[in-house]
Amino acid sequence: MDRNYHIFSDGSLERHNDTVRLVTHGDETKYLPIEKAEAIYLHGQIEYNTRLVSFLNKHGTALHVFGWKDYYAGSVMPKRGQTSGRTLVEQVRAYDSPEHRISIARKFVDGSIHNMRANVSYYNSRGHEFGAELTALDDASDRLTETETIEESMGVEATARRAYYSTFDSILPDGFVFNGRQYNPPTNEVNSLISFGNSLVYANVVSGIRATALDPAVSFLHEPGERRYSLALDIADLFKPLLADRVIFRLLNRQQLTPDDFETDLNSCLLTTSGRKTFSKAFEETLEQTVEHPELNRNVSYQYLLRIEAYKLKKHLLTGEEYVPFKRWW
Repeated sequence: MDRNYHIFSDGSLERHNDTVRLVTHGDETKYLPIEKAEAIYLHGQIEYNTRLVSFLNKHGTALHVFGWKDYYAGSVMPKRGQTSGRTLVEQVRAYDSPEHRISIARKFVDGSIHNMRANVSYYNSRGHEFGAELTALDDASDRLTETETIEESMGVEATARRAYYSTFDSILPDGFVFNGRQYNPPTNEVNSLISFGNSLVYANVVSGIRATALDPAVSFLHEPGERRYSLALDIADLFKPLLADRVIFRLLNRQQLTPDDFETDLNSCLLTTSGRKTFSKAFEETLEQTVEHPELNRNVSYQYLLRIEAYKLKKHLLTGEEYVPFKRWW
């Protein structure tokens, strides 16, 4: 299975023969096997050149860059695994059709609410009382069918997410207070983890879309904008509860992350380098987990589920087959 590499050490990343070499500022040298690398994530102050970019492009490996304080800064993407003028035309046609666009947008919100509800239901069956929150999520799902605009659909999603986030303080251990979603910058430990986890989900979805002929900048729920892959935002919403939030709950409740893994600076709270390493390792382990796929009749990794989602959307656009969003079934 393709894997991701996360680099935290400051230094230089370069091509060396048929592999990638990292030379840290402490003169430590590491080699990264590149043949089956899905992506490389740069978290430190790391220099690289066009020779490396060309080499990664040849192998279809993305380079995701996290800048100051580990905010996601952007990606250097290899050429697409596939190109299709017809796919692009149909994708734009769907975006330009109010009826078609809202139907796809509602599917993204529907899947997102379902997967948030799966998390709440899991903890509700393990000693928590989340009946009111489950009802609120069900009500939001029911109202979704009545939405007629993108703004209304996003409003339903926002309502559902507030109900979902209201469970976090009960799920998380003593010493960690969520107190609602806050970012740019995150103001406490939990918000810091959500921001970092969501950015990893987003970057992995960007890599997954690259394998298809879909244009990552043409989206349906989120409005296409400058300097972002808005289709990745659409798809990422489906997977944040599974890939980001469950990792957060696990690491904090098992005390694998503690308050010592965070630092506060200028009214912001961010993970330390050690904390980012711990989270990234757990996140990658989650991506490698497998589940039996009911249609493929074989085990697939969570990471591969991201790619399947892009292929499902592409098939819908080209053939008209109903797009069924990812909903956790296990």
